Amino acid sequence: MYSKCGKLQDARRLFDRMPEHNTVSLNSMIAGYAQHGIGMESLCLFEHMLQTNVVPTSITFISVLSACAHTGKVEEGRAGKLGEAERLIEAMPFSPGTIGWATLLSACRTHGNIDLAVEAANKFLQLEPTNAVPYVMLSNMYSRAGKWDEVAKMRKLMRDRGVKKKPGLSWIEVNKRVHVFVAEESSHPMIKEIHEYLEEMSRKMKKAGYVPDVRWALVKDDETVEGEKEIMLGHHSEKLAVAFGLISTREGEPILVVKNLRICGDCHNAIKFISAIAGREITVRDAHRFHCFKDGQCSCGDYW
Repeated sequence: MYSKCGKLQDARRLFDRMPEHNTVSLNSMIAGYAQHGIGMESLCLFEHMLQTNVVPTSITFISVLSACAHTGKVEEGRAGKLGEAERLIEAMPFSPGTIGWATLLSACRTHGNIDLAVEAANKFLQLEPTNAVPYVMLSNMYSRAGKWDEVAKMRKLMRDRGVKKKPGLSWIEVNKRVHVFVAEESSHPMIKEIHEYLEEMSRKMKKAGYVPDVRWALVKDDETVEGEKEIMLGHHSEKLAVAFGLISTREGEPILVVKNLRICGDCHNAIKFISAIAGREITVRDAHRFHCFKDGQCSCGDYW
């Protein structure tokens, strides 16, 4: 419960006070560290689990795989040993389920391995054929690689199979009220102030070295006019929620934003700059993990 709410230190204190540990408590901490990008702690606890003869479960293996695939400090993740990860999943004594294949698919996205991503997506879809996640992740990988014919095929496949992508939403609680944002939000009562803040922040970010990664706009060049992609990126829901949180809270106060989908690469990079310029700790909990931004760095080490 604590780790899922972003309070990992509280979770660890409770874990350390337990008179003994079992599969449930160890799995919770291993998964918590993996979700927060602290892979070495996940692996240390896994080793402790084996040494104390606590039997691992499928959840244990998935959490360890996630820690290896998404933590820059772990050799298995940084080296991009995705073939070994695939063999690990297939050799598991338990069915990896969609979580296992989604973890491998996510790692393929991190390392740009489209061929293996297709294999992982197909395995995932054998278990959940109407889940939009594999289609969207493959489509995004193709678009970033400029393979627009493949993007069109994925979108047609989704239409033919009746699969619909969830709209991206980001929300933040301020003064006991939850504020929800979508991309290109226009209805929020403070949207003018939010856009003004982001425009000013964008100028400061560019002076500090930020370059918008327009590939994350996920549209073809001939479908937009000059500068439109950058504007689209600036209006992503997570940026809007972060900006609102910063202008609506006290100086120096940490903020927490939650997103129902995975954070986009440009927003991830931009929020690193924002955390340094604003001098704030900004946590974004996306569909996969926690990203704790502070002083221009993210806890995930840019592996997510």
